[in-house]
Amino acid sequence: MLLWLSACNLLGRTTEDQQDWSANKFYSEANQKLTEGNFSGAVKLYETLESRYPYGRIAQQAQLETAYAHYKNDEQASAIAAADRFIKMHPHHPNVDYAYYIKGLASFNDNWGLMGFLMKGPLQQDMSERDSKMSKESFENFKELVTRFPDSKYAADSRLRMAYLINSIAMNDIHAARYYMKRKAFIAAANRSQDVVREYPPTPATEEALYIMIRAYEALEMFDLRDDAERVMRINFPESKFLKELPEIGVTPWWVFWR
Repeated sequence: MLLWLSACNLLGRTTEDQQDWSANKFYSEANQKLTEGNFSGAVKLYETLESRYPYGRIAQQAQLETAYAHYKNDEQASAIAAADRFIKMHPHHPNVDYAYYIKGLASFNDNWGLMGFLMKGPLQQDMSERDSKMSKESFENFKELVTRFPDSKYAADSRLRMAYLINSIAMNDIHAARYYMKRKAFIAAANRSQDVVREYPPTPATEEALYIMIRAYEALEMFDLRDDAERVMRINFPESKFLKELPEIGVTPWWVFWR
């Protein structure tokens, strides 16, 4: 009981003390909690600041920091909502590019950060094995940033993440094509691989996509399409490891007596 009364007393004093806080005081205290990793506490103070001092530069900055605090607290939906709100309220703010950047980060859908996806451990899941919906959404958010603000200090990092995301999205289709091949759904495998070649030609996934197309067309006895895919692969990936598993183009295997 004594502990409960002491806590209530302390809470009451804290609330009363905040009655006299200035906007700068709220902002500095919220930033302190943000630095300490108390993201929920930081959000509460930023929101209180905005409710009491809704106008001015500090309130606007608090809105941005709220989005960042939600992101750091793994509250992606709240982070995106806060960033969207800032963009709608302050579309010409000098730091609006940061709001777009937060949107991209919040939908990036990873738990290990930018350097982490370059040096993943064996137990960490490849983003290409996940649902690509969030990856596509994140790509569009970063794309909007670099399109609107090509000289933004966040543009270089955004472009790097976009490159990674597009590779991830392409590999997601490759995973699906592999599954179709195992299930002997050769038409589906060929179509999925063809999508990769058509939609994401600069990505590393194109190499395996062509290989799957070759195998799928071969299984379907669509030999003209098979030879076309192999010809493209040999031109674009002459050192590909997959070529070792294929016969030389134009050479009919001994067992294909009906060609």
